[in-house]
Amino acid sequence: MTESISRRSLCTIGTTLALTSLADLALGQGKPQTDPPRSPIEASFERDYPAPDFKPSWKKPQISRTRLQDFVIYAHFDLEMTKKLLAEEPLVLNGMMDWGGGDWESALGGASHMGRRDIVEFLLERGARIDIFCATMMGQLEAVKSFLALQPHLIDARGPHGFTLHFHAQLAGKDSEKMLDYLQSVKKIELKPNPFVKPPPASD
Repeated sequence: MTESISRRSLCTIGTTLALTSLADLALGQGKPQTDPPRSPIEASFERDYPAPDFKPSWKKPQISRTRLQDFVIYAHFDLEMTKKLLAEEPLVLNGMMDWGGGDWESALGGASHMGRRDIVEFLLERGARIDIFCATMMGQLEAVKSFLALQPHLIDARGPHGFTLHFHAQLAGKDSEKMLDYLQSVKKIELKPNPFVKPPPASD
């Protein structure tokens, strides 16, 4: 049991650090933060406008931030833990974490930019709300075309951690070439190596 927990903890820590580093690089912020705060810090805020007349009522407790955080993290790489945490609290399905500075991420977003098709399919089957980034990674070319026909500026949209549509297209497996060809025809950019693309199987 101790060995299992330590491995799981190590995997979680490693994934979190990797995502933090990649997010900083993707957003062009130079060197990643080496000593992040141990807990979220809410930015200070004071209204400079009239408060809304509508007053929300808090009849039910909010979902635990830690529960949602763990669900989003595990959805990056661990299907079984994703299933377990969703079974324990189905309301986390479409929950989103703000990792700081408005870097919003859902479990589906995390699984999508990691190229975890198995986790994405599970979440979609349970009712996760698909977006253009997920559709791109899943190779759904017609859906992506429809999104861009509806709103052409989405070609410049960035998903969790600043990852682009082209980044997600690189994770589309057998559909990556046609997806990239289409996106490049809409807006050509310099493609950088995607660290989450699985190398092709070695030939005999």
